[in-house]
Amino acid sequence: MRLLVTRPMTARATQAIRARFDATFRDNTPLSEAEAAAALRDYDAIMPTLGDAFTAAAFAGQPRCRILANFGAGYNHIDVAAAKAAGVVVTNTPDVVTDATADIAVMLILMTLRRASEGERILRAGRWTGWNPTQLLGGHATGRTLGIVGMGRIGQAIARRCHHGFGMDVVFFNRSTVTGLDFPARQIDGLEAMLEQADVAVLAVPGGTGTRHLIGAPELAALGPQGYLVNIARGDVVDEAALIEALHGGVIAGAGLDVYEREPLVPQDLLDAPNATLLPHLGTATDDTRTAMALRALDNLIAFSDGQHPHDQMN
Repeated sequence: MRLLVTRPMTARATQAIRARFDATFRDNTPLSEAEAAAALRDYDAIMPTLGDAFTAAAFAGQPRCRILANFGAGYNHIDVAAAKAAGVVVTNTPDVVTDATADIAVMLILMTLRRASEGERILRAGRWTGWNPTQLLGGHATGRTLGIVGMGRIGQAIARRCHHGFGMDVVFFNRSTVTGLDFPARQIDGLEAMLEQADVAVLAVPGGTGTRHLIGAPELAALGPQGYLVNIARGDVVDEAALIEALHGGVIAGAGLDVYEREPLVPQDLLDAPNATLLPHLGTATDDTRTAMALRALDNLIAFSDGQHPHDQMN
């Protein structure tokens, strides 16, 4: 099998992939729709990732490729229905991303509530004049109410950390009923109703058309001027224009973001927004996690090439 890996991988992952397949590795430029279509024609298997444009049009014709072993849990850059119609299996890499992503969410909660990014910018710019009693007053995490939007693996991992680590009360919104949690939490019907009760709202839903702009002006208003928003899901889950207006207008107290609606483009108005903690999509950025993601994708490829059902098939 000729395999295309659309990005460079960690050294351990690269060695494992090369040991098993005739693999070509691209640079860090995402595949355009035309390049995705060409890859589907030229390779037996592809390991794509976020930003690669495997749209419905890319699957037109009779692709040679039989499997997309996605590097990542999220796969909204792949038209899964079009892939299925073209006879292309799609897999992803759940589980292995959970802890690293949950850790980033907790970091964003603390940084945003305690205004750490603002403080660092002041210090680095040489504008810190010394300690005073009212400088950069932020908010407590301890004892606050955490609102989770999307109580899947990652949402539960975030809630568990915040409840046991900071004594936070947990409420959540999920489209289906969630049971069997190993920590106290209360499911609230209605997204706005849940946001009204949350001091900190964390978005942990999948990307895609079903969640695009799930958070807009009405939801931010429901969170309120004492509330904080954290997004470690997908950038387009939030209406970025509405978020910018909410930050500049004091509709919410602050936001911690690891993802953006049109990344890597980050609007200047968001860069200039008060109390915005902005990270460059670091959610799974540890060597161990990125290696585990690649090896999970590789396991799916090996299973498929051996005529077995891949563990993480999505279609």
